[in-house]
Amino acid sequence: MLCCYADPEALVDPESFYPIRPECKEDAPPTRFKPMPGKTLSSRRWHASFSPDGQLDISTVIQRIQRGGVHPKIKGEVWEFLLSCYDPNTTLDQRNELRQSRRLEYEKLKSKCKEMEPSVGSGVVITMPLITEDGRPVETLRSNNGPESVLETQQPEVITGDAEGPSRTEKVEPVIESEPVDAAVVQWKLTLHQIGLDVVRTDRSLVYYEDPLNRSRLWDLLAIYSWIDRDIGYCQGMSDLCSPISILIENEADAFWCFERLMRRLFGERGSSLNS
Repeated sequence: MLCCYADPEALVDPESFYPIRPECKEDAPPTRFKPMPGKTLSSRRWHASFSPDGQLDISTVIQRIQRGGVHPKIKGEVWEFLLSCYDPNTTLDQRNELRQSRRLEYEKLKSKCKEMEPSVGSGVVITMPLITEDGRPVETLRSNNGPESVLETQQPEVITGDAEGPSRTEKVEPVIESEPVDAAVVQWKLTLHQIGLDVVRTDRSLVYYEDPLNRSRLWDLLAIYSWIDRDIGYCQGMSDLCSPISILIENEADAFWCFERLMRRLFGERGSSLNS
């Protein structure tokens, strides 16, 4: 019989927060996390760790995390502090102001990337090369039923769809540059299909990624990050690090900044052009 004072969150199956596709359940490893009443950082304990003006008692939070982990319900909020997105000593008003500023900055970054490559923010995932190493749109030779070969622009392949219907393959018109493309832009565009190939393979057992819009959001986050980090760019495996952040943090801009802080932890300040 359960104690009447039991924390309701301890009774929730953690796997219900990250449902597995039925056909993948046999191969997916079970979660090792089990909420422990009195030890796990629950939402009640989490909110009680803030002062009236919003300052966080981070030492108490970390001690509880070390004893029993973080409940999935609040992981996104907690990670923002653990990854230093926000200073625990700031007030709620200060954090809200910073959050809004960062969201505006992210929209500017996304708009800039969309100017360079319209696929960004369009709900698609690029999985074929866009340009050659010298900055020209990808082209392929076609026989044309004769000895003379004809150059034909190859439209990049994308994966698209929506939550109401199946995914489908479409073609997106490449951007034809009228002037020589900047070397940094070329390098960035050369990575976009590599990001896409990783994204479509990331956490495929999760129901979350049955929605193509969630896949395209992950691709957008990684594409934009690879633009602002000129030294590191994109490395294979980043999609696996960004995926849980994208799942746990609802707002896309907030997820981006959380991932950006994680990359700073791993690589330092070498490549990022941001000072937020």
